[in-house]
Amino acid sequence: MLPLQQTVQFSDYSELYDLIIPKDNLLRRINDLVDFSFIQKELMDKYCPDNGRMAESPVMMFKYLLLKTIYDISDVDVVERSRYDMSFKYFLGMTPENTDLINPSTLCKFRKLRLKDKDLLNLLIGKTVGIAIEKGIIKSRTIIVDATHTGSKSNPYSPVEILRLRSKQLRKNLYELDESIRDKLPSKNTDDEPEHELDYTRSLLDVVSSNPSLAEVPQIKERLNMLKEVLSDIEDHYVTSKDEDARIGHKSEDDSFFGYKTHIAISDERIITAATVTSGEKGDGAQLQELVEQSRANGMTVETVVGDAAYSGRDNLILSKDSDKGFELVARLNPSIYGYRKDEDKFDFNKDAGMFVCPAGHMAIRKERNGIRKGTVNRTETYYFDIEKCKVCSRRHGCYKKGAKSKTYSIQIKSEQHQQQVDFEKTEEFRTKAKVRYKIEAKNSELKNVFGYNRADSYGIDCMRMQGAMVIFAANIKRILRLS
Repeated sequence: MLPLQQTVQFSDYSELYDLIIPKDNLLRRINDLVDFSFIQKELMDKYCPDNGRMAESPVMMFKYLLLKTIYDISDVDVVERSRYDMSFKYFLGMTPENTDLINPSTLCKFRKLRLKDKDLLNLLIGKTVGIAIEKGIIKSRTIIVDATHTGSKSNPYSPVEILRLRSKQLRKNLYELDESIRDKLPSKNTDDEPEHELDYTRSLLDVVSSNPSLAEVPQIKERLNMLKEVLSDIEDHYVTSKDEDARIGHKSEDDSFFGYKTHIAISDERIITAATVTSGEKGDGAQLQELVEQSRANGMTVETVVGDAAYSGRDNLILSKDSDKGFELVARLNPSIYGYRKDEDKFDFNKDAGMFVCPAGHMAIRKERNGIRKGTVNRTETYYFDIEKCKVCSRRHGCYKKGAKSKTYSIQIKSEQHQQQVDFEKTEEFRTKAKVRYKIEAKNSELKNVFGYNRADSYGIDCMRMQGAMVIFAANIKRILRLS
């Protein structure tokens, strides 16, 4: 059961917050900037209004998740920190003397039961864009589009590799605190046997846990909890769990990843105005229309779109010329993108690798350009796929013909159909507007390096969208505070 409105807690010690927490504290400024009551209104239908025991405040639970995102810590640590960190208590709406904390497992239930089936990504982006527009921060009429990749929690690391990574992080913090601890730690495992690495990890945990003066230091405790979580997961499954929604994507012809893509649009002021999350093999260009529509729905006026060659596809060029939904498209043409293609909705072009990717996520292994242009005859670019993969592919029916010696995909290069865009590329106006594209590269780096968006926290595309929603909300709020 949920009360009709958020309850306010009073205390004789509340004045301590004014003495302890500076006016420029990040969490104080976020509390002053955002009215979080919209969370209560949005989640009312997820609670029974007149039956059951009183539930935890959804606003407080959401704030816990936001703290977890901002400080990149585990469920256990964010709850534990709210026991003694006064800025956390203030942000969560707790009284200074309150030590009655939630169980960390409640956060997991909140994510699965209360946030399920909610379009949190669009809700939170829309809220922050609305705040930015209200404060007069967003003044431009340009959006910059790109995609950033996120590795699945079922990452390409083997159990041995992920255990070594977490152990290394713990040891690094230990050495920073006390260099003499090196002699007390067990000898590192040097082979690739999972059992040996598990034994070493257990021994390391025993040594550190048995030393309270080390284990209770916040930075050590955080790494200790992370290592325990990884050890527990591997002991249960022995291999990393399979993420059924994640797919193999390609950063270049030789570099791939297993996970998801987040396609984002930002304003010239570096506020994220729209985002969509897809599996890793999806192309960038197909998401442009949705990014433009979302940005406009969130209150942004879109007159110009800046992107790379992945967005210069035929459909996007047609969309940009639409009398009602059109915009100026600042994206360089690529013959492999804008040429005439059959099955254009099935095969995606990877601009980084310069190759097409089939619906199953397999990248072409080579390409050839055939024919000589004479009169109205167009040259053809043919992409060749690994026939051995096609023979056993789960999607081979209707794509691969039994007994075929090769599998190809061809395009006809018809640059004369896009002469207007070709001419636009040569202008000084195009070159000037294209220079702002670096801003979205910096934003992608911020999401990964500051908010830990390089790795998924959980399994499945729904959880990835939820993680993206929290990360983008936090990034936008911090950007608004910086520009205010």
